[in-house]
Amino acid sequence: MQPQDLLVYLVTDRDLCLGRSLEDVVAEAAGGGCTMVQLREKHADTGEFVALARRLHTVLRPLNIPLIINDRVDVALAAGVEGVHVGQSDMPPVDVRRLMGPDAIVGLSVETEEELEAAQSEPVDYLGIGPAFPTQTKKDVHGSPWGAEGLARAVRYSALPLVAIGGVQPDNVPEVARSGVAGVAVVSAICSAPSPREAAQSLVRAMRENGC
Repeated sequence: MQPQDLLVYLVTDRDLCLGRSLEDVVAEAAGGGCTMVQLREKHADTGEFVALARRLHTVLRPLNIPLIINDRVDVALAAGVEGVHVGQSDMPPVDVRRLMGPDAIVGLSVETEEELEAAQSEPVDYLGIGPAFPTQTKKDVHGSPWGAEGLARAVRYSALPLVAIGGVQPDNVPEVARSGVAGVAVVSAICSAPSPREAAQSLVRAMRENGC
């Protein structure tokens, strides 16, 4: 995985898809240039989660867009997808790496400077750093917003690529891109957009024009 693979990272939320199927929203986002997708399902049972992952993988694999599973290594292995993203209270990254193998994409969330520092020695490919700005999408975020200046400091410190998440919207993507992050992770900015394809295109363009 290269840092440019992280440019616009869609984190899914079926509740925000305006009644459209997740497969359709993801396909539209992929068509608009989205570079990675994380399937995040907090309430689906395991069978449903695996089946959904397989359906999305069928959409994304021909386009060489990695599908990442949030938290669940078992689901990722069963569906044969490219990687797993974990938080601070989930399975330790060293165990995720051992189970997923050396070629998998493994991501880790960090919310504080202490977590950012500790993560530098973890066997992960990138860090999701947030919240970048205040957000209502992720209710389990405890850290204070980093803001553009905080993200820039984190980029200078981190040897790992950073993906900014939390409160990232089209109007603040330019300043996020200028901080030097490798990518932006968005939820509602694509899932709730009238046209997920056009939303993804706009985000990719803003990232390329202002940083990546």
